[in-house]
Amino acid sequence: MRKVKHDPLNDVINNIKNASRIGIRHIEVRPAARLIGRVLKVMQDYNYIKSFEVIEDNRGGKFSIEINDTINNCGVIKPRLSVRKTELNSFESRFLPAQDFGILILTTTNGVMSHREARQSGVGGKLLAYVY
Repeated sequence: MRKVKHDPLNDVINNIKNASRIGIRHIEVRPAARLIGRVLKVMQDYNYIKSFEVIEDNRGGKFSIEINDTINNCGVIKPRLSVRKTELNSFESRFLPAQDFGILILTTTNGVMSHREARQSGVGGKLLAYVY
């Protein structure tokens, strides 16, 4: 019987967190969705993962991810909370252990970005995940 996935982003983030905790540096995860790729790109920009690539196959594709050993914790934010640009500091203190330690990943009208980039751009959006 096939497992039904209700939140593919949550599955990918949990796989990364679990692999990082037990010392595995290379994982392959499904599905190869566009949103997941954009979240991985933000994580790569902040050196939480070394690299990732899409491997096409007959099941829709998968991501091959090289993980750095810099991840202490990561997770998906449920429900997907809307955040204004003026509220970024309060959500940063809510989900991250210290100021300027880790990132919040959010989707905005300008694309998927970290809370730092959103603050510089002056936009808000919906919170997707946190990494530190």
